[in-house]
Amino acid sequence: MAGGPEEAWGRPAQEREGVWGRAYRMAGESWRTYRMVAAMWIRSTMTYRSSFALTLLSSFTVTFFDFVVILLMFGQVRGLGGFSFAEVAFLYGTAGTSFGLADLALGSLQRMGKRVRDGSLDTFLLRPAPVLAQVAADKFALRRLGRLAQGLLVLVWGLVLLDVAWTPVKVLLLPVMLLSGALIFAAVMVIGASALFWMLDAAEVTSSFTYGGNTLLQYPPTIFAQDLVRGVVFVVPLAFVNWLPALYVLGRPAPAGVPGWTAFASPLVAAACCAVAGWAWRAGLRSYRSTGS
Repeated sequence: MAGGPEEAWGRPAQEREGVWGRAYRMAGESWRTYRMVAAMWIRSTMTYRSSFALTLLSSFTVTFFDFVVILLMFGQVRGLGGFSFAEVAFLYGTAGTSFGLADLALGSLQRMGKRVRDGSLDTFLLRPAPVLAQVAADKFALRRLGRLAQGLLVLVWGLVLLDVAWTPVKVLLLPVMLLSGALIFAAVMVIGASALFWMLDAAEVTSSFTYGGNTLLQYPPTIFAQDLVRGVVFVVPLAFVNWLPALYVLGRPAPAGVPGWTAFASPLVAAACCAVAGWAWRAGLRSYRSTGS
């Protein structure tokens, strides 16, 4: 009979699986591709263990100098924008850890502008594997663990010094904040890389939203203009990385004009950012015309 089970199972597999089935299959393919390419670069890196140890130490040291500035600042003052040293360390650690996770996974996307300009992206398009996974894992830099380790170290330090009445909600919110923040940063990185399909020389502009955003979130929102705070809440939602959930953990009110429930909205914002990033990447990839070389 037409439309029966026999006819349905006679259709191609891609027609039968539906939207969620295709999404699950593509996610699986992307993860396998990413894992294989990243593993290849990790094996290459670990061939020279002494060199890797030195570059890892260098990465840790260079990023730690950012926190040294805060240490020197608190050597002269007792608070920054009404926040204590422990609270600023908490903000610094949460932002640094989330950004470190995203940078470790997708830091190679910084080369997208160069790949589009010189046509080397064509190599990835010829392979039967998801392009984003290939580009993100290519030249996987294990040295970026230094940035992640530095952020975690400051976070643990801040948690030890912090005087907070911990509740089950606050305890659960901490890992959710870190993972959601990493996804938001990752989505911003993908959107920035997608923009380079059209704006070839805008790598520094896109970096201002990632590296610049990380630096911004390491300091209390009270030291910035309210227009800037509203901008990173309602325009580029970086405030959901750590500002809004961290203020709840610290027992402080949300910025003026921002609802209190936004402290728990980071996972939803992360999902929305990832959806926008996926759309932007597909649009950029469709617009790519190579260099003809």
